[in-house]
Amino acid sequence: MLFPQFHIDKIRQQDKRDLARFDIAYQLPDHFLPEFPPAIFLTTRPDLGDVSKGQVVTNDNFYEIFNGILNPKQLDGLRLLVRPTMQQQFNATADRRSERPSFGVTCFDCHVNGHTNAATHLVGDIRPQENRRRIDTPSLRGVNIQRLFGSQRALKTIEDFTEFEQRAAYFDGDPVTATKKGVTILERGSEVHVMSEFQAILDFPPAPKLDLFGRLDPTKASEAELRGEQLFHGKGKCGSCHVPPYYTDNLMHNLKAERFYEPRNILGRLSVAEGPIKTFPLRGIKESGPYLHDGRLLTLADTVEFFNLVLGTKLTEAEKADVVAFLLTL
Repeated sequence: MLFPQFHIDKIRQQDKRDLARFDIAYQLPDHFLPEFPPAIFLTTRPDLGDVSKGQVVTNDNFYEIFNGILNPKQLDGLRLLVRPTMQQQFNATADRRSERPSFGVTCFDCHVNGHTNAATHLVGDIRPQENRRRIDTPSLRGVNIQRLFGSQRALKTIEDFTEFEQRAAYFDGDPVTATKKGVTILERGSEVHVMSEFQAILDFPPAPKLDLFGRLDPTKASEAELRGEQLFHGKGKCGSCHVPPYYTDNLMHNLKAERFYEPRNILGRLSVAEGPIKTFPLRGIKESGPYLHDGRLLTLADTVEFFNLVLGTKLTEAEKADVVAFLLTL
């Protein structure tokens, strides 16, 4: 688990916890990462706009911000999402990656304000080490319309994902290590439920150029955006998987990218066939970089070019620019 420096600094200042690791540092430049702190939009209160009002929501301020906006169960769920718990690298034992004993991490340390700060970690306890894959932190916005969760997409509900994270993923799936370091077992009927109830009202950001069906309103969109929409659903083949209004089909698809390279070790990671990957929702995609499941694509332009090559759509430079213009409206 690895956090951007700006988030480490903010949490150290606001919550008096230290998320810095002594053994490794974050590498991606800030301008490729999501805006910080991200806005919070609620399906239950669209009239409020950004509920966070520019603040990072932590245990220090969640009650002050959300009291009177959330019902008691949702407020309790948010409390649990900003409560620190022990984790593989951040704990009170000698086997940790923090300089001082730590209270641990919170769900909102990676999914800051219910979105993402592009924190990264490795998929669970897979051996040998080179077979472990980097996982980019996805946004929690719109989880109410999603059906597949977790690095292996084996979890079918946000409740399953919430429970799994602290029981297994936080400790690389090792129950012995979890017991030693201080695993927090969530009670399904109350704690998991209320955490999920709050997550389920996290909304996508507004998209004023889209109509009720998730398509562009011709009276509001530019010519480039309209051309991009046509390419998205036509020549570019994007709409085959990313279906309006949320631009996902809630399925898995195998891109078979291994067609383009021989298995080899790249920076300590073995590049091999990866199998099916999740169709992530594209609503609000401009605020969720870097892209793909492992963050290998830094910009939307990189992403369009990647699929242009993998799918063999032969988009021209002008057409790729139009598709990016369309993605920026979602």
